[in-house]
Order: sequence, then structure tokens, then C-alpha cells
Amino acid sequence: MVTTIKESTSTTEWGPFSLKGRNALITGAAMGIGRGIASRFLEAGANVMMADISAGVGEAAAQLDENRATGIVLDISDEKATAAAVQRFVEEFGGLDILVNNAGIYPTSPVLDMTPEFFDRVIDINLRGLVFMSKAAGQQMVKQGKGGRIVNVASIDSVHPSMPGLAAYDASKGGVLMFTKNFALEMAPHNVTVNAIAPGGITTEGASRPTAGLTTEQIQQLTSEFVRQVPLGRFGVPDDIAKVAVFLASSAADYMTGELVIVDGGRLLR
Repeated sequence: MVTTIKESTSTTEWGPFSLKGRNALITGAAMGIGRGIASRFLEAGANVMMADISAGVGEAAAQLDENRATGIVLDISDEKATAAAVQRFVEEFGGLDILVNNAGIYPTSPVLDMTPEFFDRVIDINLRGLVFMSKAAGQQMVKQGKGGRIVNVASIDSVHPSMPGLAAYDASKGGVLMFTKNFALEMAPHNVTVNAIAPGGITTEGASRPTAGLTTEQIQQLTSEFVRQVPLGRFGVPDDIAKVAVFLASSAADYMTGELVIVDGGRLLR
């Protein structure tokens, strides 16, 4: 698939979308959607900790902003590590206002060929890791008593399957949607909103992995077929998701919780 990432367009006046002075922790932030979200959050005025299993996350943070961005290596599937990451975040920034759960994987396997290890790995990272990251962040936000924002990156596969081979992924993202809704109920009395974004096809490094082993013609055929089904006629780019994440993290979304915002170029209309 195409992996060109569109450069973000600067927005200098954020108004109700401003994140000035807010402290945000973003998982899966070394590249792709996560890095796009980090870039827009910094532009909107937030202080950002970028967490990722990749050792390159520190360099990615330095490239974006040496003063207001920092990077930590984090395995989201390790519950103790997620709790430690929140503690480190608070020690470094003084408090946690926003959590963006973006970390995830996108492997493919037909159910008839699937191993328990494959299924467990997808669930551990995409769902279990998100749940316990949310727990650690939620506990901190309740302790602070100032409210907060949790934004989960789900998928259009949360509500409609894209293709065979993604059963484990779809199960994990369907779980993300229902967790978002239930946790929103739990956190509402604490003025912590919990919402989710459902991206459609986005051109990222990770999105190209399911095409490994295919010929150039096969990839072009898959790409053309996908784009044909998108009313807006193109793949999305990380910045398409990043700007929606800013909205959900800002005061512009004060009266929203437990919602799924679909950002798919109209794909689900077909």
C-alpha cells in the first residue's frame, strides 16, 4: 500500500481547541498516527510524553520538540510497565490531563489457521494494554480531581469487518469500543471523558505490513480496490486522525463522552 504521509498544515489560532499547558501521554507514538497526534498536540500547546515499544521514540520526540516532548520505551501489554509510565509522567510533568491510547498491532491470520499465541498477542496489545493503561491514567486523574480526557484509537473494524484474516484484530477493536462506552460511564462523575476514534484506511508504516510478501501488482490492485470504495477517493493520512484527537482532547468536546467518531472518508457508507 501507499505509505506517503502528508505533512500537517499549521494551525496558529486554536481557540476552544487549544491544549496550552495540558499534559498528554500518547502511546504508540514513534511513528504513524501516534506521531501525527503528538505533532498536533504540541502545536496546540500541550506538553507531550511519547511512549512506544520502539527504541526510536526518544529520537522521534526530539525531532518534534526538544523542550515540550519526551519519549519513553513502553511495552503496553505489561501492566506494571503502564503503571510505572504514568508515575514517571507525573514526576516529569506534574500531572496527567490527557491519555491517548493509540498503540496497536495489525497482523492477519485466518481463524482456521490461527494459533492461541497469535490471538493472545493481538488482544494483549490492542485491548488489554489499552484497558490497563486507561486504569493507571484514570486513577491518576481521579486523584488529581481536575477531570481529564482519554482518547482511544479504535477502528472502523470496531463496527464492520474490513476483510477476512482480521478476526483477532476486529475482536480487539470491537472490545475497545465497548470498553470506551463502559469506562465513560464509570469516569463521568469524575469529569473524565472517554471517547474513541475509528480510523478507516490510513497510510502509515504499520498499515503496509499486511501486504508483505505480495507482488507490486497485487498491492496496486488492493490499493485501487480500497480507494474505489472510499467516497472521498483517497486513503487517510495521520493528520486526519490527529486533528480529531485534538478536538476530543480539548474543551471543544466538553459535552461528549462514550462516543465513537468515525474518520474514514465515507468508507462505511458503501
